[in-house]
Amino acid sequence: MSERQGIAYIGVGSNIEPESNILRALDLLKQCERVAASSTFYRTPAIGRAEQPDYLNGVWRIETAVRPRELKCGVLRRIEDQLGRVRGQDKYAPRTIDLDVLVCGGEVLNDPDCRVPAPEIRERPFLVRALLELDPELVLPDTNEPLALLIRLDEAPAFEPAEEFTRRLRSRLDRSGQA
Repeated sequence: MSERQGIAYIGVGSNIEPESNILRALDLLKQCERVAASSTFYRTPAIGRAEQPDYLNGVWRIETAVRPRELKCGVLRRIEDQLGRVRGQDKYAPRTIDLDVLVCGGEVLNDPDCRVPAPEIRERPFLVRALLELDPELVLPDTNEPLALLIRLDEAPAFEPAEEFTRRLRSRLDRSGQA
């Protein structure tokens, strides 16, 4: 068993009432998993959709005994449903909440419904930045590639940190006894 077994990184994003929906998602996730840490959250433009409001995006580190498929399809999808997430043909439509398993221990899955590590990690520098904040030594289990090699943070696009929101979110974690 690797030292990272039981640790999962969850990508979190919203562009419909993002602050309230992300806080609600956190409260719901804490009911079934231990949320150990939160990255800084960043304001990022909607991909290919200038008319949409910006997203708030970040990553949570959780401690879990749940396998990635069940985590995604059972736990995270249930939370998305509770928060009114609508899934349609347009995968870039606005959303109340988007929760994705980015990395889960040393697991590698290439299932059409659940790919771990999530391919979006390589496509979205804000995810790399957030993951490295939580674990600077993180290695992607599918390629054994250190995440730090995917991006030079000094050359990465600048994302606006949502500092006040991040403080409020982390304060909520601290008050609940979860770091």
